Amino acid sequence: MQSLNKSLRLPITLDEAWSFFSDPGNLSRITPKKMNFRITSELGDGRMYPGMIITYKVSPILGISMTWVTEISEVREKEYFIDNQLLGPYKFWHHQHLFKEIPGGVEMTDILHYAVPFGFIGRFLEKVFIKKKVEGIFSYREKVLQTMF
Repeated sequence: MQSLNKSLRLPITLDEAWSFFSDPGNLSRITPKKMNFRITSELGDGRMYPGMIITYKVSPILGISMTWVTEISEVREKEYFIDNQLLGPYKFWHHQHLFKEIPGGVEMTDILHYAVPFGFIGRFLEKVFIKKKVEGIFSYREKVLQTMF
């Protein structure tokens, strides 16, 4: 099991942060373009709720397209939401998105726990490639968000 813990402070209100991040339609705006990320499920009114299933097409490695399915398992408005992978490239994926109002803006924290499939081979690939890829996705998000806000 691997984990990643990243925090980012943005000069926006808690309402603005929640409005942006709780809308799954915005995920493509903060995902690296080279991943060819595309939501394939209907999002209704775009408001996240517990039990919401979101399907994507994504090309995380060598441009190979795969389906990724996540469930929004918990939502506490303007505090946090959690998504879990049901189907996709990882053996396990649990991603917490936390929001806290701070002087001058909002602190957002991502806490990710993940595991890769394929036993020893997967663990080897995680050490030499996958960990850097995951960290790169979050670094990209940070840069885009700092530019946007």
